[in-house]
Amino acid sequence: RERYPQGIPEKVKASLKHELKLIRELDYARYFLTVYDIVRFARSRGILCQGRGSAANSAVCYCLGITSVDTAEIDLLFERFVSAERDEPPDIDVDFEHERREEVIQYIYSKYGRSRAGIAATVITYRARSAVREVGRALGLSEDAISALSGTVWGWSNRGVRPEHVRELGLDPDDPTLARALALTRALIGFPRHLSQHTGGFVITRGQLDEIIPIANAAMEERTVVEWDKDDLATLGLLKIDVLGLGMLTCLRKAFGLLAAHYGITHSLASIPQGDMPTYDMICKADTLGVFQIESRAQMTMLPRLRPRCFYDLVIEVAIVRPGPIQGDMVHPYLRRRQGLEKVEYPTRELRAVLEKTLGVPLFQEQAMKIAIVAAGFTAEEADQLRRAMATFRKTGTIQNFGRRLVEGMVARGYDRAFAERCFKQIEGFGEYGFPESHAASFALLVYVSCWLKCHYPDVFACALLNSQPMGFYAPAQIVRDFRDHGGEARHVDINHSAWDYTLEEAQGPWRALRMGFRQIKGFREAEAQAIMAARDRPFASIEDFARRSRISVPALRRLADADAFRSIGLDRRQALWAVSRYQQTASPPELLADLPLFAATRTSPFGKEGAVTLPDMRIGEHVMQDYISVRMSLKAHPMQLLRARFEARGHARAQALAHLPVGRFVEVAG
Repeated sequence: RERYPQGIPEKVKASLKHELKLIRELDYARYFLTVYDIVRFARSRGILCQGRGSAANSAVCYCLGITSVDTAEIDLLFERFVSAERDEPPDIDVDFEHERREEVIQYIYSKYGRSRAGIAATVITYRARSAVREVGRALGLSEDAISALSGTVWGWSNRGVRPEHVRELGLDPDDPTLARALALTRALIGFPRHLSQHTGGFVITRGQLDEIIPIANAAMEERTVVEWDKDDLATLGLLKIDVLGLGMLTCLRKAFGLLAAHYGITHSLASIPQGDMPTYDMICKADTLGVFQIESRAQMTMLPRLRPRCFYDLVIEVAIVRPGPIQGDMVHPYLRRRQGLEKVEYPTRELRAVLEKTLGVPLFQEQAMKIAIVAAGFTAEEADQLRRAMATFRKTGTIQNFGRRLVEGMVARGYDRAFAERCFKQIEGFGEYGFPESHAASFALLVYVSCWLKCHYPDVFACALLNSQPMGFYAPAQIVRDFRDHGGEARHVDINHSAWDYTLEEAQGPWRALRMGFRQIKGFREAEAQAIMAARDRPFASIEDFARRSRISVPALRRLADADAFRSIGLDRRQALWAVSRYQQTASPPELLADLPLFAATRTSPFGKEGAVTLPDMRIGEHVMQDYISVRMSLKAHPMQLLRARFEARGHARAQALAHLPVGRFVEVAG
């Protein structure tokens, strides 16, 4: 009733019947209901969450509220998630707000007990660089030699240090000790080094954990770790639930709260209006700073070329700017076909059904599985093995084992060999982080919701994003600058108006003004901000009044003065710093909370109370520089604004003038 108030579509009814039959046959009902219980708890506490990954293929997960992608709107492969042929239990990943994930973790422990719930381990293996370092130390190589050798390898390279690189470093690869070290290094790469804690994989059992698997106390309090990794658990058939943290969910929950508080509008992930053209117009212009997933420079470059106009376009956008499609030579063919520059052709009707959504170019893992089944004769089990090989390519390289089987299978069914080899090359590219379609669909929903908020309520979105830091690509200064570039008003931190977080205030324009919070001041503590807010029953009138009522430390007073936070009582930065110094000299010892009582008397000047003085005004450039030191941004002026006249006098062109200059003219720019 909640998901389909107008009635369940026939397509969904068929999916539910098929899925429930499989769930009953494989005895997974308790697993689904356990995940549902965890999600229900989170929602009862106002914690935003949604399932992702292969679980988004499931109509059952959507109806239980675990995922947010409607399977009636997008055609996904349920067998990617649960299949009778797969000798592997389902794995549901659920993202929770990153600031409140610990509440969910502690709920699991409190409900099931630490004797029946534990976090899975992950096996940390030797990479090339760590293998070089440990073998080198064990065999007595010098630190200089170890550093030089380790600098020649990177990432998942399993070849170790090449002899030619050794010679380039001025070392002898035939030296017995060095040769032994290099041989041991190659043998050690990929070998287990130690256990670590999985990012969020929970094992929950009916009986005692320690009767089944080894457990240990985690480094963090109130946590238990299972000493086997996810592959070991899958081999035993133990079910795992991934309880993950996602910063954008924190941002969206705060945005929904601000939207209700300031505009009287109540929204959730599911209620945001779909198909909003102004939102898609904004996306096509790559005006996406701060939104989910499509905020990177690579995504911003792609958006005006792909020009998303519907939800499935966003699914493709999320997946296409990845190493997998790039390595598989999928990006340019897709763009050419989308722009009508290249004809879309399908060798067979079966492949058309698989590839039509992506214009004949395989972009998703599910498509690779379907190609293997319909074009090469793979069984569902073999296709799933191919999927797992794609997922672990960087560690094991086993995807090559499927190359001949796929190509020969396609040729035997009448496909051209060159086409078959091209298909495998594209599938092989998935080993470089190919994206599951279900995962991209889950992320695309958050992309759309964050873009809708940024388009229609940029004040709400900017405020929520700033209060969810650290997260994403951009620093607070860039987020605030983007909001101001869109016509928003930002106001400086102030003792009479600011809270710990950024807040919204009434303003003249269409949106609320953004008030900087105390959190932006370098070195300022939340406890001090709370003390200020608790004492602010009426406006502060002076430094002395502020210090007496808030009772914060003198160093905190200086940080506020450095941040130019006393403007509302008529003091600029320099005047406030002087006033804080006067207060420190004249205040009685109990008021000097940051000083030891034993030495408080030494703070009193032997020359008596400091007299009033007239201080010269700080220049705007000095203010800007000090703003960046204290709050890491400036609302007074952009640094280039102070230098623009000087650069123009030297003949440097302004960026906005470049579009009007003759083609072929050399220009100098500065910034």
